[in-house]
Amino acid sequence: MKQFLIRFLITSCLSVFLFSCSLITTKNLIKQTPTEQFVYNPYFNNQTIDYIYKAKIKLAKNNFGGLLIIKKIKEKQHRVVFTTEFGNKIFDFEFINNDFKVNFILDKLNRKIVINALKKDFQLLVKEQNKVMNQFSNKENVIYQSKLNKKDNYYFHENKQLRKIVMTSKKKEKVSIYFDKITNKIAKKVVIKHHNFKMTLNLEYIN
Repeated sequence: MKQFLIRFLITSCLSVFLFSCSLITTKNLIKQTPTEQFVYNPYFNNQTIDYIYKAKIKLAKNNFGGLLIIKKIKEKQHRVVFTTEFGNKIFDFEFINNDFKVNFILDKLNRKIVINALKKDFQLLVKEQNKVMNQFSNKENVIYQSKLNKKDNYYFHENKQLRKIVMTSKKKEKVSIYFDKITNKIAKKVVIKHHNFKMTLNLEYIN
């Protein structure tokens, strides 16, 4: 009886530990053998297009509105500029390979935690391809797992269209990027939502 109770307690504790450490992103997903070597984001990779969005950024109690322009300058180089509707810069970032440069940022946003969050958001947004580590599926999606900046990223595809990217730590979801109203490889609605940081970006494409 005593040995049974010990085994029961060990099993119960282990179950609680495994449950508490499980990642909600992969819950109920079926792991598969990867069918692709790389996962691709097709939405910001055309050099002939200026991707212009009406943007709203909510950061804690502050709200910023204006125009967000994403431009592929050349191979593995993007520029991301956020301005007011009158043309005054709020921030101006540049991504070259894995390097990140702040050309300008408004004093109100010039905090390390904010810059780091925006850097990771847009780096993930403009990253054109990433190596596939694992593949999963459920009834609606095929999901490819990759890694960037020491974070795991899960690319959710529905009917072969990229609809969501989730950035995670080992235990928690950090950021979710949603793509909607997709036409000709342009996501006309993009939402970037932070789960552990009070910041949300809503982007509506302007033709």
